[in-house]
Amino acid sequence: MKKVYSIAILLLLSIKGFSQGSPDYGSGMKFNLNDDGSKYLRVLSWAQVWGQYNSDRPLDANGNEQADLDFSVRRARVLLYAQINKDFMIVTHFGLNSLNTSNLTPTGKGESSQLFMHDAYVQYSLGSKNAVGAGLHYWNGISRLNNQSTLNLLTLDNQRQAWATLGLSDQFARHIGAFAKGSFGKLQYRVAINGAATNNLEGVNATVNGGAAIYSGARLLGTKEAGRTYAGYFEYEIFDSESNLLPYKVGTYLGTKKVFNIGAGFFSHPNGSVIADLAGNLSGQDVTILGLDAFYDTPIGQKNAAITAYALYQNSDYGKNYTLGTTYETGSMLHGHLGYVLPGKSKTRFQPYVSYDHREIDAINDNASQIGVGANAFFSGHNSKLTLEYQSLKYATNKAVNTVTLQAMIYL
Repeated sequence: MKKVYSIAILLLLSIKGFSQGSPDYGSGMKFNLNDDGSKYLRVLSWAQVWGQYNSDRPLDANGNEQADLDFSVRRARVLLYAQINKDFMIVTHFGLNSLNTSNLTPTGKGESSQLFMHDAYVQYSLGSKNAVGAGLHYWNGISRLNNQSTLNLLTLDNQRQAWATLGLSDQFARHIGAFAKGSFGKLQYRVAINGAATNNLEGVNATVNGGAAIYSGARLLGTKEAGRTYAGYFEYEIFDSESNLLPYKVGTYLGTKKVFNIGAGFFSHPNGSVIADLAGNLSGQDVTILGLDAFYDTPIGQKNAAITAYALYQNSDYGKNYTLGTTYETGSMLHGHLGYVLPGKSKTRFQPYVSYDHREIDAINDNASQIGVGANAFFSGHNSKLTLEYQSLKYATNKAVNTVTLQAMIYL
């Protein structure tokens, strides 16, 4: 019983914080396994709950109108990482996403109710600043947003098209493969070689109709022809250096650091897509996605004000005239967002923000645009916050889709 009490007291005392944008949270739930703390287990847990209003929801699967107001568990996650010694680390991350009234099941056994692995990888250090590893991992290429943490977003959620391979060549933005990461002076890097998923969101076979590519090379051509992907992201840190212990990029530091990074990245999947000729014969098409971005975050003045700014240009080639819903398409995208932490000495802080996207879409010879206006209310940094956002998406000539979302988030 004394042991149980000791563990409980240790847990309570250890809830101090985590460095990603929270000024008063300390080291969080960290359990030292030796006296000097070089062996430890770190535990993170978080939940994001949404209430969302949309007066133009599509009909459900039974042809019925849906309610204007919906509630969902956007994310519920647990992440653990352990430093076994100075050279070895293991990371395990599991949880669920987007659980709502439409995909709840009576006894919690449906697909949407189930926890699944997000990350499961091991890492070996090569000195103090570089490492290699392997497993199910999130050391992605392309851009900062494709490596974004969901714990400290500036906007309500990540820019969806920036998670450019999610569900196409990977499992929820995670590939199985090997990676190397680290830094040389002011240059930080991450590169990976991975296996390509054979099961993905593209559940159809290529046809001659329309002459458009589909992202099914690994399934239709075989893994020998289309079974590997390659990715990398490189950034030059002009001011403060950022941590790369874990792969998750910070969205806003709330003025706790002065960061200005210029980055560039890529994703390559040879024969990742296929296209059919008039006789129905399939040929592979290479998937290539390139990104160029800049991130700026700095305190302003003496009253705890801060600004966060980000810009991304992404060129996506999924194959000839490729589209999948209104999320993925061959074409280009410009994205930017800007946030400002209002000055003040109170522990509760407010951060209004705006975001804007413009996408050029080859298949329809048209474009899409999206604007977001919102604000964060931080009660204890990112560890306890509310976010309210209005978003409007205009896709080609379709009617604009407008949503208002309120998110409550806590993480420990």
